[in-house]
Amino acid sequence: MQTLQDAAGLRATIRGWRSQGHTVGFVPTMGNLHAGHHSLVKLARARADRVVASVFVNPTQFGPNEDFERYPRTMTQDQAGLAESGCDLLFAPDVATMYPFGPEHSVSIHLPQITDTLEGEYRPGHFDGVATVVCKLFNLVQPDIAIFGQKDFQQLKVIERMVRDLGLPVKVMGAPTQRADDGLALSSRNQYLSPEERALSVTIYETLQQMRDLVAKGHHPKVVEQAAASKLERAGFVPDYAAIRRAEDLAEPAETEREGLVALIAAKLGTTRLIDNLLFD
Repeated sequence: MQTLQDAAGLRATIRGWRSQGHTVGFVPTMGNLHAGHHSLVKLARARADRVVASVFVNPTQFGPNEDFERYPRTMTQDQAGLAESGCDLLFAPDVATMYPFGPEHSVSIHLPQITDTLEGEYRPGHFDGVATVVCKLFNLVQPDIAIFGQKDFQQLKVIERMVRDLGLPVKVMGAPTQRADDGLALSSRNQYLSPEERALSVTIYETLQQMRDLVAKGHHPKVVEQAAASKLERAGFVPDYAAIRRAEDLAEPAETEREGLVALIAAKLGTTRLIDNLLFD
């Protein structure tokens, strides 16, 4: 596997692949990779002739009180995992490459409506940073297909909408959430959980399943949301939201809607904020 930090080298390598008729799959990440990320690379490997992954801890998607400085940087470990998963090229740019005029003076992409709810409400500006950096990476890599995990469901929907709105020539594909044996969604943040918190963390997945089942039985989505938040609070979580939305656009469903829905949870357990979701269909 080749590792490059400069945009010129990246583009030259991809031009060489294109001249041979190869298709390009892309997996953008912030590093500190785990089995969930590796599954995205393997999926890209099955869908494209060549696979590029990026590792870039993007400063513009962190809020003022979030963990940008202490976000784990594990480049050697990430390189080994990517190579084993079938990645051809790791693009690991520095901040100056991605933001030549500095992050505070960068062009910024804002998607209205879909970024104003759920994570967007609790992390203002987060999705502006995500959309901006992903658009920049798409311009640099120019992939045929890009793979994103469904665990960050709202992020996936934001990127899908950005690609459609801007007419970008890339197919965005969502990959199923990878879970531990007890159902906890794999995440870089799981390493911050104490053993006691780790044992409790499965409550999130259990609650998502309960939300799906109650809606299927005809319960009002708002009542189900309230019951889910109460369950999390009793278990020791501090929920930001436990929501039922339309999967297509994250709008609130009508009372009688039963198909095409998704349940989403974000909650703190101790000092660790966990997110997860479950599609109903």
